[in-house]
Amino acid sequence: MRLQITARHCDVSDTIRARAGELMERVARFDRRVSGVELVFEENRRSHDVEAIVSRDRVEPIVARASAPDWLPALDALFDRVSKQVRRGRGQAVDHHHSTSQEMSGN
Repeated sequence: MRLQITARHCDVSDTIRARAGELMERVARFDRRVSGVELVFEENRRSHDVEAIVSRDRVEPIVARASAPDWLPALDALFDRVSKQVRRGRGQAVDHHHSTSQEMSGN
Protein backbone atom coordinates (compact mmCIF):
# COMPACT_ATOMS: atom_id res chain seq x y z
CA MET A 1 0.00 0.00 0.00
CA ARG A 2 1.23 3.46 -0.89
CA LEU A 3 1.03 6.14 1.82
CA GLN A 4 1.45 9.83 1.01
CA ILE A 5 1.46 12.44 3.78
CA THR A 6 1.04 16.12 3.01
CA ALA A 7 1.27 18.93 5.59
CA ARG A 8 -0.38 22.26 4.76
CA HIS A 9 0.54 25.31 6.84
CA CYS A 10 2.08 23.15 9.56
CA ASP A 11 4.84 20.76 10.55
CA VAL A 12 4.00 17.17 11.37
CA SER A 13 6.42 15.36 13.68
CA ASP A 14 7.89 11.95 12.93
CA THR A 15 5.91 10.35 15.74
CA ILE A 16 2.63 11.62 14.26
CA ARG A 17 3.70 10.37 10.81
CA ALA A 18 4.55 6.96 12.28
CA ARG A 19 1.20 6.76 14.09
CA ALA A 20 -0.63 7.74 10.89
CA GLY A 21 1.21 5.00 9.00
CA GLU A 22 0.28 2.39 11.62
CA LEU A 23 -3.40 3.36 11.53
CA MET A 24 -3.60 3.36 7.75
CA GLU A 25 -1.92 -0.06 7.57
CA ARG A 26 -4.70 -1.32 9.84
CA VAL A 27 -7.29 0.19 7.47
CA ALA A 28 -5.68 -1.65 4.55
CA ARG A 29 -6.22 -4.97 6.37
CA PHE A 30 -10.00 -4.46 6.27
CA ASP A 31 -10.15 -4.55 2.46
CA ARG A 32 -7.53 -5.99 0.14
CA ARG A 33 -8.57 -3.59 -2.65
CA VAL A 34 -6.98 -0.63 -0.80
CA SER A 35 -4.08 0.43 -3.00
CA GLY A 36 -3.08 3.73 -1.41
CA VAL A 37 -3.88 6.37 1.18
CA GLU A 38 -3.24 10.09 0.99
CA LEU A 39 -3.31 11.98 4.29
CA VAL A 40 -3.51 15.77 4.36
CA PHE A 41 -2.70 17.52 7.65
CA GLU A 42 -3.81 21.12 8.00
CA GLU A 43 -3.53 23.37 11.03
CA ASN A 44 -6.05 26.13 11.57
CA ARG A 45 -6.24 28.65 14.39
CA ARG A 46 -8.25 26.47 16.74
CA SER A 47 -8.13 22.98 15.26
CA HIS A 48 -5.97 20.36 13.64
CA ASP A 49 -7.67 18.90 10.56
CA VAL A 50 -6.79 15.59 8.93
CA GLU A 51 -8.23 14.35 5.65
CA ALA A 52 -7.81 10.86 4.21
CA ILE A 53 -8.33 9.81 0.61
CA VAL A 54 -8.34 6.01 0.39
CA SER A 55 -7.83 4.67 -3.13
CA ARG A 56 -9.27 1.24 -3.88
CA ASP A 57 -8.94 -0.87 -7.00
CA ARG A 58 -11.95 -0.58 -9.37
CA VAL A 59 -14.02 1.31 -6.78
CA GLU A 60 -14.60 4.98 -5.97
CA PRO A 61 -12.15 6.38 -3.41
CA ILE A 62 -13.22 7.00 0.16
CA VAL A 63 -12.77 10.52 1.55
CA ALA A 64 -13.04 11.28 5.26
CA ARG A 65 -12.15 14.26 7.47
CA ALA A 66 -11.67 14.77 11.19
CA SER A 67 -10.82 17.75 13.40
CA ALA A 68 -9.60 17.97 16.97
CA PRO A 69 -7.54 20.28 19.19
CA ASP A 70 -4.47 18.07 18.67
CA TRP A 71 -3.13 15.67 16.01
CA LEU A 72 -3.54 12.36 17.87
CA PRO A 73 -7.26 12.71 18.66
CA ALA A 74 -7.85 13.89 15.08
CA LEU A 75 -6.02 10.81 13.73
CA ASP A 76 -8.01 8.49 16.00
CA ALA A 77 -11.32 10.03 14.89
CA LEU A 78 -10.24 9.79 11.26
CA PHE A 79 -9.28 6.13 11.68
CA ASP A 80 -12.73 5.38 13.12
CA ARG A 81 -14.48 7.05 10.19
CA VAL A 82 -12.30 5.55 7.47
CA SER A 83 -12.39 2.03 8.90
CA LYS A 84 -16.19 2.17 9.17
CA GLN A 85 -16.51 3.27 5.53
CA VAL A 86 -14.02 0.67 4.28
CA ARG A 87 -15.80 -2.14 6.12
CA ARG A 88 -19.18 -0.94 4.83
CA GLY A 89 -17.83 -0.75 1.26
CA ARG A 90 -16.37 -4.23 1.50
CA GLY A 91 -19.78 -5.64 2.35
CA GLN A 92 -21.43 -3.95 -0.62
CA ALA A 93 -19.51 -5.83 -3.32
CA VAL A 94 -21.95 -6.96 -6.00
CA ASP A 95 -21.55 -10.06 -8.12
CA HIS A 96 -23.01 -9.13 -11.51
CA HIS A 97 -22.40 -12.60 -12.95
CA HIS A 98 -24.58 -14.37 -10.41
CA SER A 99 -28.07 -15.06 -11.73
CA THR A 100 -31.14 -15.30 -9.51
CA SER A 101 -33.81 -17.97 -9.72
CA GLN A 102 -36.31 -15.48 -11.21
CA GLU A 103 -33.94 -14.63 -14.05
CA MET A 104 -33.50 -18.33 -14.82
CA SER A 105 -37.26 -19.01 -14.88
CA GLY A 106 -37.89 -16.11 -17.26
CA ASN A 107 -40.28 -14.14 -15.01
